[in-house]
Amino acid sequence: MPVVPAGSPLRQVPQPRPTDVFAERLLAVLSGLHPVHRMLRHTVGRAYDELAWLAEHGPLRGTRGSRPVVRDIGYYVPRPGAVEAFARIDAGDRLRAMAFRLELGADRRWRCTAVELGGPRRPLTDDC
Repeated sequence: MPVVPAGSPLRQVPQPRPTDVFAERLLAVLSGLHPVHRMLRHTVGRAYDELAWLAEHGPLRGTRGSRPVVRDIGYYVPRPGAVEAFARIDAGDRLRAMAFRLELGADRRWRCTAVELGGPRRPLTDDC
């Protein structure tokens, strides 16, 4: 293990962006790596129901045993405390799109408020 001389400035490791963290979290659920309930405290409103429906009806599965990976992430900030993001997902021989919205809560934690995949969508119900 390298020794750091006394008085040397410590380099801070950059914190990952919320968009990067949530893209990986959502992908882990949608690819079946983690159960959907793992996102319960990281979602608000209808986002959890949308995520549960997507995980059941339109999972992101790799082909030939490969695991899907996030290839690119982009985002737009419509107002302070809100981020609309997209991720390109490499799922073997297919490239998929995932979109999600994050909002910063009063407790300063980001939570997902919406999630969509290219493909089938959750049917709207009267309670939505």
